[in-house]
Amino acid sequence: MDFLKFDAQKCVLCGLCVEGCPFGALTIEGSGIEVNEKCRMCGLCVRRCPEKAIRFEQKARAFDKDVWRNFLIFIEQERGDIHPVAYELIGEARKMAAKVNYEVHCVIVGGNGTYENAKKLLAYGVDKVFVYEHPEFEGFRADCYADAVADCIAANKPSSVLIGATALGRSLAPRLSTRFHTGLTADCTTLDIRPNSDMIQIRPAFGGNIMAQIGITKSRPQFATVRYRVMDKAEKVSNPHGEIVVCPVSEDMARSRIKILASTVINKVKTLEEEDIIVVAGRGARNEKGVELCRALAEALGGQLAFTRPMIENGFGDTAHQIGLSGRTVRPKLIITCGVSGAIQFTSCMTGSECIVAINEDPNAQIFGVANYCLVDDLFQVVPKLTELLQSRKEDE
Repeated sequence: MDFLKFDAQKCVLCGLCVEGCPFGALTIEGSGIEVNEKCRMCGLCVRRCPEKAIRFEQKARAFDKDVWRNFLIFIEQERGDIHPVAYELIGEARKMAAKVNYEVHCVIVGGNGTYENAKKLLAYGVDKVFVYEHPEFEGFRADCYADAVADCIAANKPSSVLIGATALGRSLAPRLSTRFHTGLTADCTTLDIRPNSDMIQIRPAFGGNIMAQIGITKSRPQFATVRYRVMDKAEKVSNPHGEIVVCPVSEDMARSRIKILASTVINKVKTLEEEDIIVVAGRGARNEKGVELCRALAEALGGQLAFTRPMIENGFGDTAHQIGLSGRTVRPKLIITCGVSGAIQFTSCMTGSECIVAINEDPNAQIFGVANYCLVDDLFQVVPKLTELLQSRKEDE
């Protein structure tokens, strides 16, 4: 590893750095201290060395863009099935791959049933699916999964690696980018690629006031996590041509320092991202009465109630039901905003909705700039009438 430097004149080979490395990355060889690929750059060896003989010296490494080719997508599994974000990543990768004549590859890691899930991916036009299946991969353990995916990256040298910005993906992605000493852009909302294979990763920055375009130009692979429900799902192809590659799993790769003492299956509820109908209570709802009016409308429609960030901060809901940069990104068939001003931090996470209805008494509210139907009126007057109309229609049916 060329980023960790040892001063042979200062080093007395006391072995404290070797003993203190939690990853077993250091050994004493004839020529001095050697560091292997297990190094995680944690810095413990630098701090433990009494002679100050170890230092970090990270430099941009030369690489050949022609060697690092294609897209690699990490396929997350949830409750024995493929997480839907995987199909969105495949769809986006296929669009970019067509511009630079790249292939789209996938890597899937898990316990029993992983191979069967891998076969489902071929119908979506991927070229290869690398399968790491082992009983010890049952249940996500970050160290094992990182070892498996890193093995796949090292063997295939993809130009870009896409990972869903789920709880699992947000744990895995930084571990991988650190191992390969390269960049990671989190929570991307748009992706594109230049003819020279540099991927342009676009995400909101500075509280959503600007859209930052980020490029990883001096290293490979390029890592990006993408939020669920911000991109279009891949379409199935008429003539699948891909292949499945079963990769060997070594005992070291399957061995984890994390021990699962017990596990309990939590009853799955429909998340806000999966909801088709959403009613949003904004600051204009003002109080508990306004929130309850919005809740009644959501129930009448058979959907869920969501909130803007100010409403969450005022204690009306939890972050699982917050729409925005610090909450969730949604793409329902119908979303009705009640008293929402329409700041970009909110609108950037719901503009993919099929139909947007906005209710606000301020005719200059920003939300009207993205809405399909605009109601300039008092939500305390409009929402109860909408709810009453929906309930009466149900009774008639």
